[in-house]
Amino acid sequence: MKKYLGEILLFITAILWGSGYIGMEKGLEHFTVFQVMAGRFIIATILLFIIFNKKIKLINKSILWKGTVLGGFLFIAFTIQTFGLVYTTPSKNAFLTALNVIFVPLIAFVIYKRRFDRFEIIAALLAVIGIGFLSLQGSMNMNIGDLLSLLCAVAFAFDIFYTNMFVKKEDALALTIVQFFTASVFSTIAVLLLGEIPTMASIQEGAYSILYLGIFCTTIAYVCQNIGMKYTNSTKSALILSTEALFGTIFSVIILHEILTGRMVIGIVLILLAIIFAEVKPTLRRKMTESKLHS
Repeated sequence: MKKYLGEILLFITAILWGSGYIGMEKGLEHFTVFQVMAGRFIIATILLFIIFNKKIKLINKSILWKGTVLGGFLFIAFTIQTFGLVYTTPSKNAFLTALNVIFVPLIAFVIYKRRFDRFEIIAALLAVIGIGFLSLQGSMNMNIGDLLSLLCAVAFAFDIFYTNMFVKKEDALALTIVQFFTASVFSTIAVLLLGEIPTMASIQEGAYSILYLGIFCTTIAYVCQNIGMKYTNSTKSALILSTEALFGTIFSVIILHEILTGRMVIGIVLILLAIIFAEVKPTLRRKMTESKLHS
């Protein structure tokens, strides 16, 4: 039961992140990259402090350094992803960022010598191909924006991998509080160093987008992610979170009235097949084992 609770929470995260593309687009009409990041992380930190204030006393040296590491990965990933959008298309940015689903098992193999699970690798490849159908349009020539998007995928992969590892031993909410506080401090320092103090007019005009990003796409999404990861492995977590691209497309069609093409439908089907394949993996493995025993 806990396994399915974890997966449901991760799907909620993916849905909220998918809606975040629209919130981010609206927010960037009124704020700079670091202003948006500072705003969403400050709001998230304050909310967690208020709602889960009892968790603050659980913060020890271990949670402090682990949460700081996760907050650093979060800040780096968001920064690289958003600046990557300046030099490449949103579709290529979304596709290349989603490659974190491949990088997560690679990190596990390179750093911790964990063997590849062939079923999860097949599911990850299916998801990447599906995201390609869903997102990519036009040329795949690499430029600086594409390189930044790839680096962003690596940063998100490290965030997913180590979040999955840390929440198994530490309190997920205490860890999230430190993570958000760290990201908000880094973002605020960047705003101050660049002299990007927002005007009252921009705050009034863009407040709704920042509030949405801070409450739903950051606070609720990451609380669901960090709790959900207690019950799933890192590769499967990355696979479920990769459906962010799917939900982003759905929200774009519903809210921004984008046209749903046949190519996009193929992408949606492939992503769903990847999730189904990952779900039936234990049954497939058991049947393969049984067939070997009887042969």
